[in-house]
Amino acid sequence: MSAEYATFGLAPAMRAGGVLAGGDHQVHRDCMDFVIDGRPLLFHLSDLDAVSPLASDVPPAIFTTHVRRLLLEADAPLPDGRYVIYGCPECESLACGAVTAVIERDGTDIVWRDFAWQTYETVDLEQGGYHGIGPFRFDGDQYRQELERLLTSEAADGPEPGPDAPAGQRVLLIGARVAVLAKLAAALRTIGIGADITADAAQVPSEELRGYHAVAFGRAITEDERAAVRHAFTRAAADVAYVDGLAPVIPVLVAQIQHALDRSAPARRRLVRLTAADGTAEVDVTSACRVSLVAYRLDRLYRTHVQEVFDGVLEPGQHRIPLDTRAVKGQSFVVARTTGSVLVAPMVHH
Repeated sequence: MSAEYATFGLAPAMRAGGVLAGGDHQVHRDCMDFVIDGRPLLFHLSDLDAVSPLASDVPPAIFTTHVRRLLLEADAPLPDGRYVIYGCPECESLACGAVTAVIERDGTDIVWRDFAWQTYETVDLEQGGYHGIGPFRFDGDQYRQELERLLTSEAADGPEPGPDAPAGQRVLLIGARVAVLAKLAAALRTIGIGADITADAAQVPSEELRGYHAVAFGRAITEDERAAVRHAFTRAAADVAYVDGLAPVIPVLVAQIQHALDRSAPARRRLVRLTAADGTAEVDVTSACRVSLVAYRLDRLYRTHVQEVFDGVLEPGQHRIPLDTRAVKGQSFVVARTTGSVLVAPMVHH
């Protein structure tokens, strides 16, 4: 085994949920991702929709158990000293598949090795092993310091996630079309994002404003009204992202809000740019990943038409993707989605 050390870190990440074509939805998940030698470990897995066990929406006791396992202070959940590194974002069933690895001590060091895709209690490394990933050797002190940041000192009722643990997301919706806002709030709650509706943020107590992570404005809200909302959040010392709704199309609005909620560093995102013009989309990705493009078109009666226009694995770099011109004529929008990232662009017609 190589004696060369890798650096170990943790960084906020998300699994981009959303309202999908055909009415399906996938759950939004916030978690801490593993960063090895400055690069998210998940980037080594080009076509995997998964989250780490360090998710924001698990109960505090379970979150702490996951951290203690990674610290080797609790027994491995699987035979042969194997630990779940990434699991299904919709449930915790091993039957859905999980990326696992052996985590062990080697003197004062910590080693992650024998990464594999696992669907049963035992794993066949010949068939299910990720032969191009690891092994990784970490300095034990640096490794423990990173994980222990997620834990506070033990209180009388036991350990709880510390201040660096990911927090659940909440969004404040402000607009004139109450029916659209109600549908948008319902869609956000369905995928795991808290949403509230108000007509006047100035009347909301400062401690409540500080609980929001984004504010979404409807198109009918004037610039003066937007400025008053921004002033209220500034006065409350609340750090929020502001979203200007592109269209009364719920999946597009959900995707815009999810992009605004992504606080990860741009260098740690897979999907970094999307433009759409004259029937062509341009997409920039930082690592090999599966990307889907869905077009939403409003006809003259403001009915929404939805069509998936691309789904495939893209290599790092810039890609020009021709789209079905019938799917993007007139007023239309393109939503690009990959694990951990979502972007929206209006189609521009020259």
